[in-house]
Amino acid sequence: MRTLKIEPLTKEAFAPFGDVIETDGSDHFMINNGSTMRFHRLATVQTATPDDQAIISIFRADALEMPLTVRMLERHPLGSQAFIPLLGNPFLIVVAPLGDAPVSGLVRAFVTNGRQGINYHRGVWHHPVLTIEKRDDFLVVDRSGTGNNCDEHFFQEDEFLILAPHQ
Repeated sequence: MRTLKIEPLTKEAFAPFGDVIETDGSDHFMINNGSTMRFHRLATVQTATPDDQAIISIFRADALEMPLTVRMLERHPLGSQAFIPLLGNPFLIVVAPLGDAPVSGLVRAFVTNGRQGINYHRGVWHHPVLTIEKRDDFLVVDRSGTGNNCDEHFFQEDEFLILAPHQ
């Protein structure tokens, strides 16, 4: 089993998988008579059909025991999915490039700084939300509509990966 190297989350490193939602280095301008700074177009919601809707939810996620054996990844073929942390805690991201199935050898791991969110592009393979050490809340923007929007891929045992954030 390969242990994933956990990289700091940057816009450049995450670009093949989606958008990093953060204010640092983002386009911005003043609104509301100069009392509010708007950080504009941080991510684009993707949907498959004109009948799909972008929806907003809150996910409350419990921490999983670490080190974690990564046995599966999922993807959303009909829409993007964004996670914005509400409590300011760093969280982990495990992703693989687009394709019919994720390739274990191409899986990457990232950690946020607690102020960054992410937006997975349509069809990007990823692990379900991964909090670090404690329960956490996320504002989630994703797609609602007809059709199955979650594919899961379970790796063969020799393809399992280890995620160990404290090593």
